[in-house]
Amino acid sequence: MRSEKLKQALQARILVLDGAMGTMIQRHKLEEADYRGQRFATWHTDVKGNNDLLVLTQPHIILDIHRQYLQAGADILETNSFNATSIAMADYDMQALVFEINREAAKLARQAADEYSTPDKPRFVAGVLGPTNRTASISPDVNDPGKRNVTFDELVTAYEEATEGLMEGGADIILIETIFDTLNAKAAAFAVENVFERLDKRLPVMISGTITDASGRTLSGQTAEAFYYSLRHVKPLAFGLNCALGPDLLRQYVDAISLISECYVSAHPNAGLPNEFGEYDLDATQMAKHIKEWAGSGLLNIVGGCCGTTPVHIKAIAEAVKGVPPRQPVAAPVRLRLSGLEPFVH
Repeated sequence: MRSEKLKQALQARILVLDGAMGTMIQRHKLEEADYRGQRFATWHTDVKGNNDLLVLTQPHIILDIHRQYLQAGADILETNSFNATSIAMADYDMQALVFEINREAAKLARQAADEYSTPDKPRFVAGVLGPTNRTASISPDVNDPGKRNVTFDELVTAYEEATEGLMEGGADIILIETIFDTLNAKAAAFAVENVFERLDKRLPVMISGTITDASGRTLSGQTAEAFYYSLRHVKPLAFGLNCALGPDLLRQYVDAISLISECYVSAHPNAGLPNEFGEYDLDATQMAKHIKEWAGSGLLNIVGGCCGTTPVHIKAIAEAVKGVPPRQPVAAPVRLRLSGLEPFVH
């Protein structure tokens, strides 16, 4: 039922994704004891910085952040589960908590979404699968190019566990996001498909990659177009880009995907590039101006914010895209000739 409402909403308008979770958590200036809570007061390693753990130890903070984004106009909430895989949680020796963290992250977002949903404006939950802190394609040792610190099968196992937790918690969408390594994304997509088959239940899937710098490529070396073609077999609900760049630098790559994507296109850029203090300076008015131009150019179906964005940014973005017709998916993929000069339909 919710999947059908999601598709209807996407056909009618540009949907608004929420903004940064980490930026909002930082505002609370939490200390080690806050992250631990009572349950993990005697945990044997430091846990400060484990933002995903907060769905267990400070759920009221996460719920309040979700509500702030909904009040700002978000249609889709991302779960606070970006690092909630056994691979990433190994840094805190909390691998055994992965299923619970994902389930509770989805429950909190589900609670908030249900509170704000109306017949005219249903709200949806995107269960987030982050990229993990290990890459299947790149060696961690410059002196040993063939070395890897994670295998494809290990990634699949980790992503399956996280996906099951997100689904049990009530996610409407599975969002594979901030992907810098296509092989990691393939492992995630394979894991999600395995879980769908095992549970005999399917959810829409979104895929969002990351162009790491002005080279216009992912960390594993693909252009935005190549990244799309590598994963179009998944037949996602939406395909897009997020993180690393602000809207000014990210636009050309979103445009490239918009030209060829047979599915909906999503984007959630950063609030500019970080300054010397690691903070983001692009204000809501400036960001909304960029996004309004994107929308008017027919690039978008789903748009929100990544690092540095807040409910103020999301409110401005929601107002900027209000009433602007959504992008229409292409009927067939458009490929570029080797000269790079003349597009043609394949």
